[in-house]
Amino acid sequence: MLACVTTFAIDGVEPRQVWVEVDIRSGLPSFTIVGLGDTAVRESRDRIRAAILNSGFAFPAGRITANLAPAFLRKAGPGFDAAIALAVLAASEQVPRHRLHRCAVFGELSLGGELRDSPGALAVAEGACRAGCARLIVPAQRAREAALVGGPELVAVGHLAQAAAVLRGQPPPQLPPPPAPRAAGSGPAAESVDLADVRGHEAPLLALQIAAAGGHNLLMEGAPGTGKTMLARRLPSILPPLTRAEAIEVTRIHSVAGRPPGGLIDRRPFRAPHHTVSASGLAGGGTPPRPGEATLAHHGVLFLDELSEFRRPALDALRQPLEDGAVTIVRAQRSVSFPTRFALVAATNPCPCGFAGVDDRCRCGDLELRRHRRRLSGPLLDRMDLLVDVRRPAAEELATAARWSSAEARERVEAARARQRERLAGAGVACNGQMSVRMASERVRMAADAEAELSRAYAAGRLSARGRHRVVRVARTIADLEAHATVTCADVLVALAFRQRVGHELAAPASPAQ
Repeated sequence: MLACVTTFAIDGVEPRQVWVEVDIRSGLPSFTIVGLGDTAVRESRDRIRAAILNSGFAFPAGRITANLAPAFLRKAGPGFDAAIALAVLAASEQVPRHRLHRCAVFGELSLGGELRDSPGALAVAEGACRAGCARLIVPAQRAREAALVGGPELVAVGHLAQAAAVLRGQPPPQLPPPPAPRAAGSGPAAESVDLADVRGHEAPLLALQIAAAGGHNLLMEGAPGTGKTMLARRLPSILPPLTRAEAIEVTRIHSVAGRPPGGLIDRRPFRAPHHTVSASGLAGGGTPPRPGEATLAHHGVLFLDELSEFRRPALDALRQPLEDGAVTIVRAQRSVSFPTRFALVAATNPCPCGFAGVDDRCRCGDLELRRHRRRLSGPLLDRMDLLVDVRRPAAEELATAARWSSAEARERVEAARARQRERLAGAGVACNGQMSVRMASERVRMAADAEAELSRAYAAGRLSARGRHRVVRVARTIADLEAHATVTCADVLVALAFRQRVGHELAAPASPAQ
């Protein structure tokens, strides 16, 4: 007898429809799984046999062949267990075969028949919706996550026997109540920190708001203890909330990566990996390819503290994700793309001891300084939109009240984002930091004196072609924060001022408008 059921493989972060076909013939007992499965798929034969027997069903005696089609698509992980088990039960006429029509099944089985938590349920639910499935059976632990999509009837079960009972016509178990939205990432909660804790640092605070409003990359350099990390960790408190579409995408990525199940992620991710992270851990990779920190920070912030301590190959691996908004991992006969639209925020010291250009405590020689600077490649630095020198606040600044609170800054940021959404409607991007060169030339209006100032800076060799485009995008964000319909010369001057960095010749100094 032949039975077929639909399931899904996770290819990168996207679902791919897979048909599980099971055929049972007379002959010597055997159980074969074909269709380019990995070790976890091949080992599922023993799990499925034990789960069927321990669930009170009879395991068919005969030649069992399970085919996972299409055969050219690699299948990885134990999420095919439940689909294969139900197809075996249908082929042996222990559950009605016609009930599997337009039914998708996903989940790992224990030896006792329980459906275990399986990463990627949200992606599977999206795939089932696109494939036109009328019903989706998932583990009960992932029901809340799968319910975010809507579309097919969701059946959340905790045991193989429950799934079989539903296919026999019994009412499905009641779904758990929807959870509250949750945050993503390893950073601090937005409520636990506030810009009101910061004293002084007027230029870094402005740069932080520009980065949040336009999704721009930010590099802060300064001596130890000047507040670089404190500033960066307050960035989530002023970020705008995710849109519904962005929240679904972020939740899917974190689900595929195996993050704990829960509800919709409505806050932008803030990822802060340790400096010992590898290139594949940062940009993605492995076998099978898995999303890295750059993908987990999609639609959010990737914070690299002590930037100069990161390995050079790991930092260079970020160059394509920063430019393209995606990273493609190529393996033998396979390539996988992961989305990586994030804002990079980094902090570094000016030298190995941290006090170069600050006071006479620095004892680093020229060779040490050159070696320290070579750790940060020029192409990576040229992709930073805002370069800020964070200095030690004066004593009188520490005694004054804070210039901004997070609530006030977030209000400005959200207003700027609203202006960007209106201007970029239909362009396929969400903020100024994602505009292409053509898009910027078509949608950014600049005053004549602003154009002239930018041309003078480029003609003087203070900017690369990429740097010129980034100055235009930053100037447009500054204009959005100030509610300017047209980019003014003052906006361009502030953007040019944020292209300078102490000790590096990325741009000559330019004075911001007062």
